[in-house]
Amino acid sequence: MFTGLIEDIGRVASFHRQGGAGILVVDTALPIKDIAVGDSVAVNGACLTVTAKSISTLTFDVSPESLSRTTVGKLSADSRVNLERALRLGDRLGGHIVSGHVDCEGFLARSESRSGNHLLQFALPTEHARYLVEKGSVTIDGISLTVNAVTQDGFSVNIIPHTFKTTTLGELRVGNKVNIETDIIGKYVERLTHPWKSGGGVSMKTLAENGFI
Repeated sequence: MFTGLIEDIGRVASFHRQGGAGILVVDTALPIKDIAVGDSVAVNGACLTVTAKSISTLTFDVSPESLSRTTVGKLSADSRVNLERALRLGDRLGGHIVSGHVDCEGFLARSESRSGNHLLQFALPTEHARYLVEKGSVTIDGISLTVNAVTQDGFSVNIIPHTFKTTTLGELRVGNKVNIETDIIGKYVERLTHPWKSGGGVSMKTLAENGFI
């Protein structure tokens, strides 16, 4: 579990395909001595497991599922990536609850500068856009952000100067793809209410009959 607050911008040392999977090596300023083999680290928002480490690098095995759902497979040597170690119990939850399980790829549709801030508009598949709400949370390349506005197939976020400088958001260009994780709460609510969909949805009657009210 993560918070979406980026700790370091790492640099890809190498990425090699192995059939449908891959091996990613990232050079980082994170405290390597405090990271153990088997630990989870979010790389551009994708939760990956550390399989080896050196003085300054972390190595990750990347599964076929991760390659199909994220932009990790598009990384190459010298690509810069957002890194965050897993949340520890007792840490401050400065962002929001982030699982590191990327829902889909989206892309930057528009970028506009406003009073030193940056308004970024992203497009994503409609089936994932339904989980976004105005003033709700979203994770873009591992960064916890607040949704400004939502459309049928996209959303916008306001990026303050600090976030623009200390993450890879400042390097994005229109058309660039990003990893998107929507708020986990909406997905669970939808799943839990699914049994009543065939009967016309949730009503006061079904809530009462099932002991919710």
